[in-house]
Amino acid sequence: MTVYDESPIEIFSTSPQSKDLPRETYMQQVINVARWSEEAGCTAVLVYTDNSLIDPWLVSQIILQNTERLCPLIAIQPVYMHPYTAAKMIASFGHLYRRRVYLNMVAGGFKNDLLALNDTTPHDDRYAKLIEYTTIIKLLLSSQDPVSFAGKFYKVEKLRMSPPLATELFPGILISGSSDAGLTAAKAIGAVAVQYPKPAKECEHIGFSDGLQAGVRIGIIARERSAGAWAVACDRFPGDRKGQIAHELAMKVSDSHWHMQLSEMAKEIRSTQSVYWMWPFENYKTFCPYLVGSYQEVSEELSGYLQIGYRTFILDIPPNREELRNVQIVFQMASERALP
Repeated sequence: MTVYDESPIEIFSTSPQSKDLPRETYMQQVINVARWSEEAGCTAVLVYTDNSLIDPWLVSQIILQNTERLCPLIAIQPVYMHPYTAAKMIASFGHLYRRRVYLNMVAGGFKNDLLALNDTTPHDDRYAKLIEYTTIIKLLLSSQDPVSFAGKFYKVEKLRMSPPLATELFPGILISGSSDAGLTAAKAIGAVAVQYPKPAKECEHIGFSDGLQAGVRIGIIARERSAGAWAVACDRFPGDRKGQIAHELAMKVSDSHWHMQLSEMAKEIRSTQSVYWMWPFENYKTFCPYLVGSYQEVSEELSGYLQIGYRTFILDIPPNREELRNVQIVFQMASERALP
């Protein structure tokens, strides 16, 4: 029994991206990461979506076929498919595999991806559209009767889902909570608002009185000694001038609130020997802050997040099985400290 089974904490891993690996090895690495994640007790594994990646639903099927309990956390961008199609895929997975899925509802993404698809919807309107999109999915998956819905962006009339989805397989829903529009959408659709946190001591307490649940997106590199963790971190994420230039270019064209927030945090926190580390993000190697240090140091930072109220944690792509075992250790220590 792992820490994830014994506590209210939910840990999500992340699946490799097809653009980062040769075609010949990509599928096997997806299977490897899924199996490592299941062994480590993770609830689900995030599957990305954008114009440069293969279809996330097909990747999710590979994950379902090669694990017993792990759920895919599927990134869903409305521009790619109608809400009925997304609901049909969820119901089909439930029918075929009797497995629950999680949905990572994506309002934005890379701006050039959206422009290539002629989606010029302003930032806040994209979240309003996402509320309607997710509402239709939820209605189709929970109602035994035909669904009718008329909104600003979507309209369906007497639409029925067949095969129906078993109640216990109803999907968990996550959404970016880095902007006011994202937080509003999270409350409207009952989703976990995922944020890119500052160091725990600088974060505000998460209020649950209004029903908001919140999670964080972080990477973790932890070893028994701090020096060992930093050796791994510096070897994995060396300085990359091309990556730094790519990061600067992305900032110029992005309207993403989380991307801007991370960039501001990176400017504020320049020390590479703090547990909270932004170097991988600054070099365009990943899109989340990292916690690096000894088991004791990293678990203390994690316990700070738990005390604030975060219960959902989405990790970066694990490079190997060992890294997830180290993650197990620090979450066990953090939960014992913060959630007695």
